[in-house]
Amino acid sequence: MILAVSTLKNPSSPADGYRGRFAPSPTGPLHAGSLVAALGSWLDARKNGGKWLLRIEDLDAPRCIPGAVQQIQAQLVACGLSWDEELTHQSQRQDHYQRALERLNELKLIYPCACSRQAIANTLAGLGIKTPRNQEMVYPGTCRSHSLETNSPELLKTSKAAWRLALPQNCHIEFEDLVLSHQDQDLNIEVGDFVLRRNDGIFTYQLAVVVDDALQGITHIVRGADLLGNTARQIHLQKVLGYHTPQYLHLPLVLDEHGEKLSKQTLATQINTQDEKHALAELRKAALHLGLNHLPDGESITIAEWLLAATRAWR
Repeated sequence: MILAVSTLKNPSSPADGYRGRFAPSPTGPLHAGSLVAALGSWLDARKNGGKWLLRIEDLDAPRCIPGAVQQIQAQLVACGLSWDEELTHQSQRQDHYQRALERLNELKLIYPCACSRQAIANTLAGLGIKTPRNQEMVYPGTCRSHSLETNSPELLKTSKAAWRLALPQNCHIEFEDLVLSHQDQDLNIEVGDFVLRRNDGIFTYQLAVVVDDALQGITHIVRGADLLGNTARQIHLQKVLGYHTPQYLHLPLVLDEHGEKLSKQTLATQINTQDEKHALAELRKAALHLGLNHLPDGESITIAEWLLAATRAWR
């Protein structure tokens, strides 16, 4: 089934101002799942006459692999997926995240947390709460008794504690996904106060992605369904920081033979882009996963011609 991308009118993000992005982590080369996300976001941007940006999410330096950024770029180029502005790296944008954290501090919305994962698990167990496998633990609010009075900027920079966002009561977030339709999440019940900067000083994905999307003027976020559960947190952060909320479209995941999401952790095989023939074969597989079933399949077609046909077919 072809993904039907809505043409809903939004005065704050008109069609001629469409700005999308693809934001891989350099923990290895692109695999079939990441190519689906790249192709889907690229096609949506091109179909809407917009710009497509490439952002490298490399905040967690210990997980980044040397040479992965260059390899990802080369794979995208081989597949004809060109980006429209200068490549950005999250690791070079730390000052922006720090300023956002300081703003939340001024609003008295963050607090330091010294809880380890084991301490959180023990507290939840004592409350009779068991966290299912592969799901995040809901923070029980152990350290929330700490004062939410404004902390000094110096403490924010030097503290070895994690910093959590204090959620308001009844923090229920609803949004419309352009494919999955109406979505809602009760952040108090399903997430709890969440971390914005870890105790090792690394800013979390939740804060960094929200700040980056705002600074880059992203209007449409097209990404894998594995990130759907993060969206409510990001929308809440956008609201408290006064940012525009983009439109969201979550794509179906590529699963392995065990029903697990393809990832570098599960040793997913990198896509083969050694020449145009192999790159086009990888694109065709990604397109089929996205529901684009009637694209040119002749041997003489070029990647550029195929991408033009795929853009026209994207709805």
